[in-house]
Amino acid sequence: MAELIAQLRADGIQKRVVQEGRGELPDYQDGTKATFHYRTLLCSLDQRVLDDSRTRDKPMELIIGKKFKLPVWETILCTMKEGELAEFLCDTKHVVLYPTVSKSLRNIAAGKDPLEGQRHCCGIAQMHEHHSLGYPDLDELQQNPQPLIFAIEMLKVEGPGSYRQDPWAMSDEEKMKAVPLIHQEGNELYKQGKVQEAAAKYYDAIACLKNLQMKEQPGSPDWIQLDQQITPLLLNYCQCKLLSEEYYEVLDHCSSILNKYEDNVKAYFKRAKAHAAVWNAAEAQADFAKVLQLDPSLGPVVARELRSLDSRLRQKDDEDKARFKGIFSQ
Repeated sequence: MAELIAQLRADGIQKRVVQEGRGELPDYQDGTKATFHYRTLLCSLDQRVLDDSRTRDKPMELIIGKKFKLPVWETILCTMKEGELAEFLCDTKHVVLYPTVSKSLRNIAAGKDPLEGQRHCCGIAQMHEHHSLGYPDLDELQQNPQPLIFAIEMLKVEGPGSYRQDPWAMSDEEKMKAVPLIHQEGNELYKQGKVQEAAAKYYDAIACLKNLQMKEQPGSPDWIQLDQQITPLLLNYCQCKLLSEEYYEVLDHCSSILNKYEDNVKAYFKRAKAHAAVWNAAEAQADFAKVLQLDPSLGPVVARELRSLDSRLRQKDDEDKARFKGIFSQ
């Protein structure tokens, strides 16, 4: 271990063990999966935290040898035992790409496309091509690169073949084979009432297909075929978000579907329900009308939704009148 730490120091990385790990140092051969929590801190007096995986739904997973965009993470992880807690101070040369990596990880945590805004170019080119990453703290770091501290807690180390790969680590062929299986897993979880878990599965399947789609020419037959596979998964994801009362995400995703497929009844229906939930009455009524136009057989369902919307609007109106009456009578 002393030799490993000396090698790190020679390469501009300082390691400080906060808590010793268990057992022997794992054999981090290519294909090994490391599951860990991390905090990223600025190397300043206040050590301001940029990212903390514990504030997100799940820990970070990284496959050794898969050429992760931030190679220094592979380097430091390979010095850690299970259960170990350590801090690594990394020179600027190792963390220049951290802003773009952080943006992708934040997008994933927010349920967005992690490849949003990226094109077929390397990370350095992207840094110069885009004025803003959409996060002020990352923009500042991108404009003024500096050393960073990574506080890592190694939760689990799994050897090659002993785990199911994360979608981002799969080959193109593995992704295509995995999509229907992940889709089915999502359906089973949804039937069991495990909405959040189902949404995560649908998201993983969408991520596989999006990753493949970005390699195709937009509008080409292969691109369209992949997009048609993405759409039902995205609608399932939106159904989960409806039940989780994350209405604005439903509005965004359904609108993106309808921009491409103007006759998608399910997208209109889910968007109508989301509009109704956030008191966009006119928009909800317009979408419900479109549902009836496209599929008249849904008349009873739409009528029920419109009655519910009307009832909620009248109740809200009565509450507003009572509240204003109380204000002006004081």
